[in-house]
Amino acid sequence: MSIEEKVKQALKESKERKFTESLDLSVNLKGVDLSNPKNRINDEISLPKGRGKEIKVALFGSEEMRGKVKDTADYVFGAEDLSKFAEDKKGFKKIVNQADFFLAEANLMTTIGRSLGQVLGPRGKIPRAVPPSQDPSSLIVSLKKTVRVRSRDKRTFHVPVGMKTMPEKDIADNVREVIKRITAHLEKGYGNIDSIYIKTTMGKAVKIDEGDL
Repeated sequence: MSIEEKVKQALKESKERKFTESLDLSVNLKGVDLSNPKNRINDEISLPKGRGKEIKVALFGSEEMRGKVKDTADYVFGAEDLSKFAEDKKGFKKIVNQADFFLAEANLMTTIGRSLGQVLGPRGKIPRAVPPSQDPSSLIVSLKKTVRVRSRDKRTFHVPVGMKTMPEKDIADNVREVIKRITAHLEKGYGNIDSIYIKTTMGKAVKIDEGDL
């Protein structure tokens, strides 16, 4: 069967819900020593057909940089906000939970790490540094189509590849891209994959085989 057919099967196995379900890959590795951090997968993958839902990006920067991204970033903060967030970490956590990605002007990275790193770090949301002269608008647009892939020290991890409202072919294109990028990190490529399943949030899992790709 093709990936498109497996996506169609996963959608067929999903009942109608009162919310829009996402589609996720469940990836199970084998023959990889994940106790060694060097062997863990930690990547950001831009999906060719996008996420199928709104992804929010926050930026810390100067007034000039904030002006450049006013039409693309969902949250913009200045250096003056850092001390406020450091004093109100509970309030900052709410923002961190709402934003999917963070960017920061390079000269603010040290202060952010020192004052807010304990909130951002465990959630995998340490900001990506942006040079002061750069316009990060195109990067923000790209991040809105991006998924974060982290295996940590577990052989099983999950990756979102789209939403139930997306065309089957678009979801299939995203699946191929994610699998290609994951296997590129592995010493034996698909040989280090024990199994891959695709499923909706609450639906039944459908197995994807190497021959489906």
